[in-house]
Amino acid sequence: MVWDRIQSERQRGREYQPRFQQRQVIGAWLGALLAITALGLISLWSHYPLVVAPFGASTVLLFGHPSSPLAQPRNVVLGNTVAAIVSVACVMAFGDAPWVMGLAVAVTIALGQVLRCLHPPAGAVALLGVLLKAQPGFIWMPVLSGSLVMMLIAVAYSRLQPGAEHYPHHWL
Repeated sequence: MVWDRIQSERQRGREYQPRFQQRQVIGAWLGALLAITALGLISLWSHYPLVVAPFGASTVLLFGHPSSPLAQPRNVVLGNTVAAIVSVACVMAFGDAPWVMGLAVAVTIALGQVLRCLHPPAGAVALLGVLLKAQPGFIWMPVLSGSLVMMLIAVAYSRLQPGAEHYPHHWL
């Protein structure tokens, strides 16, 4: 009986979870490698930080599942930028206490839903902003600039991949 239940759940999971072809796996691997490496190199050359940990999660969506509504430019750029604004506002108003971290993430989720720009890595941007005691510059550099660079790389990369669906599905 327990074994049947486990098998039933396993089958439901297989039906629900997306299945990726080998070329999609290799394409996602290469796209993420290029995007994060490019952000790192631009940071190194320009002496402006463009890499933050949440961008690793953004690349999972941009290259691993670019057709996801959560991976569209509006979600990536606006979602991450809203999170940065929220974290800076929370730090300026309330400091960096643990409850402020929760508040920043919660407000980011609520605004992402209301503004229709929900992007899961934006929750990490909000948390990181509070942890770093982010100042207003955090909004522009690395969050907005890095999000734009990643998104533009995803657009170019999708057009260079033979047989791949073009990213994005919509801009706004």
